[in-house]
Amino acid sequence: MLKSRLPPLDPLVAFEAAARLLSFTRAAEELHLSQAAVSQQIRNLEESLGVRLFTRSHRAVQLTDEGREYQHTVAAMLKQLAGATMDVRQVRSSQSLVFACDQSFATQWLLPRLGALRAELPDVSLRLIASDDDAECLARDVELSVLHGDGNWPGYRAERLFGEEVFPVCSPDYAHAAAADDWVAWLLDAQLIDLADSHWNWMNWRLWLGGHDIDEPLASRRLQINSYPLVIEAACAGHGVALGWRHLVDDLIANGRLLRPVKQSLRTDFGYYLIYRDGDAGGPQAQQARDWLRRQFGASAAR
Repeated sequence: MLKSRLPPLDPLVAFEAAARLLSFTRAAEELHLSQAAVSQQIRNLEESLGVRLFTRSHRAVQLTDEGREYQHTVAAMLKQLAGATMDVRQVRSSQSLVFACDQSFATQWLLPRLGALRAELPDVSLRLIASDDDAECLARDVELSVLHGDGNWPGYRAERLFGEEVFPVCSPDYAHAAAADDWVAWLLDAQLIDLADSHWNWMNWRLWLGGHDIDEPLASRRLQINSYPLVIEAACAGHGVALGWRHLVDDLIANGRLLRPVKQSLRTDFGYYLIYRDGDAGGPQAQQARDWLRRQFGASAAR
C-alpha cells in the first residue's frame, strides 16, 4: 500500500524548510514551530528512512549526500502538491459550468465558436465533455447538454435547437462536374464515405438514398469511418462524398473547404436538442449558456 511507503507530511515539510535554509532555527521560525519540534520531526524522518539527512555541528547543519538527493524530490513534490491544492481551491471558489455534447457538434460547430462562448462567460470555468456516449453526456455533474435525437430523454427537458437536414458534400477538388447532368448516376458511381456508428438514428448513405426512392446498388462504398468529424475531414481531403448535416458543415461550405455537388437534401424528424435536467436548470452560468445557444440558432434560423 502507498500509505505504508510514505512518511508523514509534517516531517517532510520540516525537512524541506531546513534543507533549503540549512538551519533548524530558521526553519522553525518560518513554520511557526519551536526549534526542538523541527529537530525532532527531522530525527523521526531519519529514523523512518534509516539514513542520516543532515550532519549536525554546534553552529550549523549540512545536508548529507542522501539528504541532498532526497531534497530535490521532496521540494519538487511539495511544490506540485501546493500548486494542485491552490488549483482545487480556485475551482471551488469560482463559477463553473460542465457542458456536454457529442463529438460531431463539439468539433464541427462548438469549437469554432468556443471563443464567443467564453467571452459570454468570462468569469466561468468551463469543462467541456465531447462524447458519443449519451450516458456520459447526461451524467449527474453535467448542467447542460446538446445531443442528437428525437427530443425524448426521460427526466430531462429538451428544446430543439435545429432540425435534421442532410445533404451530400465533397471537396471542390473532388470530380463533381458530372453531378450537374445526372446527380443520381453520379452519386451511385462516386466514392461514398459512410459513417459506421453504433447510433441507430444517424443517417447513412443507404437511408439517404432510400429517402429519395433510390434503391440501386452502390458502386463504391468502400470507405467507412466510425467518427463523423473524421468522415468530414476525409471529404475535405478529397477522398469522396460524405453526408453533411446542416449547421455542422455550414462553416466548411462557407470557407470553401466543402461544397454541395447536388441540391437535394433530406429532412427527418430528428434534430439537435438543448437538454437539462427536469426541475434543475443549474446555476446562472448554465442559464447564460442556454440563452447564448438559443441566440446562435435563432440568428441562424433567421438567416
